[in-house]
Amino acid sequence: MNDEILVIAEMSEGRVLPVTYELIAFARALAGEESAAVRIMAPGRNVEAVARDLAQETSMDVVALEGDALEPYNAEAWMAALAPRIAARKPLYICIPHTSRGCDFAPGLSVRLGAACITAVEDFRRQDGLMSFSRSICNGKIRMHVAPQTDMTVLCVLPGVFKAATEYQGKPDHSPLPAMKQEGHFQDSGAGVHVEVLKSHDRPQKTRALGMIPAAAQDLDLALADVIVSAGRGIGAEENLEWIRRLAGLFSKSAVGCSRAVCDLGWLDHKHQVGLTGRSVAPKLYIACGVSGAVQHIAGMRGSRLVIAINTDPRAAIFQVADAGIVEDLNIFIPLLIEKAAG
Repeated sequence: MNDEILVIAEMSEGRVLPVTYELIAFARALAGEESAAVRIMAPGRNVEAVARDLAQETSMDVVALEGDALEPYNAEAWMAALAPRIAARKPLYICIPHTSRGCDFAPGLSVRLGAACITAVEDFRRQDGLMSFSRSICNGKIRMHVAPQTDMTVLCVLPGVFKAATEYQGKPDHSPLPAMKQEGHFQDSGAGVHVEVLKSHDRPQKTRALGMIPAAAQDLDLALADVIVSAGRGIGAEENLEWIRRLAGLFSKSAVGCSRAVCDLGWLDHKHQVGLTGRSVAPKLYIACGVSGAVQHIAGMRGSRLVIAINTDPRAAIFQVADAGIVEDLNIFIPLLIEKAAG
């Protein structure tokens, strides 16, 4: 077993996504507890240059896993390419973002590796010499701690729980990369760290990617809004969305968001959804109306500067991340608030 923590980078169109830097921050904190080195693996097509830049930026060794079948993303191709390379390294932990993509391939990857898989990880702790990882269940009302019993563990880390470092300090780890050197070649990135290039010729046999459909221009409203008023299942009925829209209308540069439950009910289009399977937002003000606070939703709005929650359930998980909370029927409270604002 190698004292290594491996971060699987998530990229799109040749660009490292912000969630990768959050994952690196998590891995570095975990490495401090385990006295382990952190290294990055970047799967994709033509990722060598991106890997070199990432190595220079983070002062970490990076493995560029090149393969034509790895982009556009295909879970079958990713698992086939990643599993043998990771198995050869035998890291303690494999850190993957808890995103739609990460949740797609992480469980299957763990099966191939014979590793434990812990999803929606929010934090870790060592108690009595045992490392465990915390995650929320029951709509965020209960926090459980999971201690893996395997040599390798796949961790899906929630976006937003660890802030990405603004700069990377410290000397790079110069210990040799325990990789399959016959597959690729090494480069010095120029920052005292190394980039290893591996080639994957695995081809998916059961599935194929049909391509990506870009979001329409109007779907950017949530990202540009200073104020987001979000509706959850707790609003009660579709017609009550009118109060949500009217509340949002009190603010300039505002938008209406919602939880996944509201989208599943067909009350609002998916472009309004906030959360892991929707949009990640960071407005100046986020007003959650009838949102219970499932961990998937909170992950998408955790970066909000000020959070106000309105819910009839005083134990709703949304209150744990709210700066201010109103325990009241929103269909009573919001009309009174609008009336007061108008007066």
